[in-house]
Amino acid sequence: MKSTSYYPVIMTDDVSATAAFYCSHFSFAPLFESDWYVHLQSREDETVNLAVLDGRHETVPEAARGRVSGLILNFEVEDADGEYARVKAAGLPILQELRDEAFGQRHFITSDPNGVLIDVIKPIPPTAEFAAQYEDGALPRQD
Repeated sequence: MKSTSYYPVIMTDDVSATAAFYCSHFSFAPLFESDWYVHLQSREDETVNLAVLDGRHETVPEAARGRVSGLILNFEVEDADGEYARVKAAGLPILQELRDEAFGQRHFITSDPNGVLIDVIKPIPPTAEFAAQYEDGALPRQD
């Protein structure tokens, strides 16, 4: 699998306070903000990213929702459909079937043997509603 991006996602029940903590204490700035998800980027190194997600959100597989201590590893890839077929053929569990999200992702979710969620993502154009929530220059790639 050729990853094009990797960043941790912290699941919490207080998205805004968690994001504010990393902005205040660890030099992050928001690239995308909503009430259920904030994508942060280091002010010092644009390759360092971190996300904060409401652990109860519908995009989290039901079996893992609400676990504040949970972890999702996001892998951005060029071909989510190909990776989905590969992972499914390998017998890995599929916790979230491959689907397009209005906020700009085509993705599926599997897990590792420890229960850590792995979200395999291809950025896609978001709907106009979600596009308005992105900072200038931060929209998902249109390729």
